Amino acid sequence: MKKPGRIKAALLDWLGIPISLTDSTFWSQIGTTAAGQTINDTTILKLSTVWACSRLVAETIATLPLGLFERTTKGRKSANQLALYNIIHNRPNVDSVAAVFWESMVAAMLLRGNAFAEKLVVGGRLVGLVFLNPTYLTIQTDSNYNVKYLYTEKGKQREILAARIFHIPGFTTNGQWGLSVVAYGAGVFGSALAADTAANSTFEKGLSPTIAFKVDRIIKPEQREDFRTAMAAISGAVNAGKSAVLEQGMDVTTIGINPKDAQLLESRAFSVEEICRWFRVPPHMVGHSEKSTSWGTGIEQQMIGFLQFTLRPWLTRIEQHINSDLLTPVEQMRYYAEFNIEGLLRGDSTARKEFYASALQNGWMNRNQVAAMENQPALEGGDIYTVQSNLIPIDQLGKTEVKNEIIPAPGI
Repeated sequence: MKKPGRIKAALLDWLGIPISLTDSTFWSQIGTTAAGQTINDTTILKLSTVWACSRLVAETIATLPLGLFERTTKGRKSANQLALYNIIHNRPNVDSVAAVFWESMVAAMLLRGNAFAEKLVVGGRLVGLVFLNPTYLTIQTDSNYNVKYLYTEKGKQREILAARIFHIPGFTTNGQWGLSVVAYGAGVFGSALAADTAANSTFEKGLSPTIAFKVDRIIKPEQREDFRTAMAAISGAVNAGKSAVLEQGMDVTTIGINPKDAQLLESRAFSVEEICRWFRVPPHMVGHSEKSTSWGTGIEQQMIGFLQFTLRPWLTRIEQHINSDLLTPVEQMRYYAEFNIEGLLRGDSTARKEFYASALQNGWMNRNQVAAMENQPALEGGDIYTVQSNLIPIDQLGKTEVKNEIIPAPGI
């Protein structure tokens, strides 16, 4: 890959812009690793672990309910009357639904380190968001050090104003541009691809190591080609069991390393764990169950661990960028975006029941709020907050009869 000139490299470094965002050809030719594999965001998705980790995080976040809320003196309420609510929750644009849009954004952050979308503005108001494929996006600087965004679609390149760019960086060290897991983890991904290639080659050859044939005399070139053609006809897994006929004192010797000595299976298992570290995904959640998890034994404990250590940094990042980039300064004082993470625990009916019981008995949720979380219709009188009142001071036992009563919450 051609490197940028000294002046351009110095300017990019001063501005803190990674070369991966300024060169549209970077991602197609990141380079060849020591394991002999070409690494980019397309080739690493051929690794089942990368595919599984990316899908797990991207699809989980994309399918979590994302809402817009208004701060009020009585708490908060849904701000579904605003256009931004429909954009981030239902339909960012006419060609995409919210789940697909956020899935693309998260996948770009996971692999590329940065996600970009174009703001659709009509009459000064935001009316939509369109995901920008990072493969077709190039970032440049002009003579005044202003950042320019050039996007190529249908063979034509156009400039997008910086004010129309919605940018969410991934893990960052300079506070502005995210770091690419593909570029920084190229060595790990290259080794994993090499192990897969070696395994495929082993099975293709019928689980046999590389062999050589020795003869006690010099043979003619055409004889060598005839012999290789004959051997090719009985080689490979599909021809397993066919025997070779050795003539004129030929002998067979092994010149390769068998899979057991090369620890092929162990290498592939280690690659799974290494890749999971880069995506901060527990191996058991992508089907690697050789070792037990330290995140608890129950599904609830494991989901809480996954939520806290893997998803929460991404969720918070998205929420804060929606608040800062898609809401005006005045609106930020009143509205904010937030994911509903309770959906992650809905599969655990026992935990859900205990959660709702505690909320109702202690008066911090009412029955209609519980019904809404379960997609059930509202109940008549369900807006009243209730608490249990059968707990009395121990010195009053036997002196006072206390009955359960309904206590409305303040303001109701």
